[in-house]
Amino acid sequence: MNEFVSVILPVHNAQNTINATLNSIAIQLYKNFEIIIVNDGSFDKSEEKILEFKKLHPNLDINYFKQSNQGVSSARNFGLKRAKGDYIAFIDSDDVWKREKLLRQMEVMNKSTSIYMLACNRNNEKFNYFFKYKFERLNKISIKLFLLKNFMITPTVVFRKEIINKVGYFNENLKYSEDFEYFMRIIANYNAYLLNESLVITGGGKPTFGHSGLSSNLFKMEQGELKTIYFAYKKKFINEFEFVSIYFFSLLKFLRRCFLTYTNFQR
Repeated sequence: MNEFVSVILPVHNAQNTINATLNSIAIQLYKNFEIIIVNDGSFDKSEEKILEFKKLHPNLDINYFKQSNQGVSSARNFGLKRAKGDYIAFIDSDDVWKREKLLRQMEVMNKSTSIYMLACNRNNEKFNYFFKYKFERLNKISIKLFLLKNFMITPTVVFRKEIINKVGYFNENLKYSEDFEYFMRIIANYNAYLLNESLVITGGGKPTFGHSGLSSNLFKMEQGELKTIYFAYKKKFINEFEFVSIYFFSLLKFLRRCFLTYTNFQR
């Protein structure tokens, strides 16, 4: 097991968190990887921190690039087009991997050539049941299950780079839920699985909505999710009954998130 992994890290004004993110990559038990850092128009001290880290770790394969601020989808696509690995992993600049993260996932993917994308849990989550679906250690995520709940959180995902030849790149016109739409396209064409182990800490372990950053804009996130569900229906990935059911379930989740966010802000 020695496949080369390209780790793609978009950065925008992350001076307070970038060192922790980079350190979590550097200490991975799995060693055969490159780091592609795409500075997406940062105007804080992110670049200074990145260059200092690069200087302190001369043995790491770090490729640093800069572009004007064009958004996270553009930054990820920039990295994808320069990736040399046969596998792709994403991490964001306020996230941290546990040191066994890549090793666990690469072990699973090496044992089964039918797995093209593999996510894991985050923030100490562990799933037992979702509706009638019983979760084991390794679980196939169907398009319907994914549209009901996003089990493919971006910093937890590893996938085979050959996927790009069919599904292409992130839609840079989407500013919200762009990863949800991209992974939906992958799942519609390839086998995707969830490793039911928590190997990532996202956003400092905060709740995934109602806080700073893109996730704080619940309404626009919901718009992006609903557009993706509609796209899945138009592409006939789901039938009409499934579309209506999933669409309204998404609206119910949105109302619940709004309520919880309002409650948190009132404390």
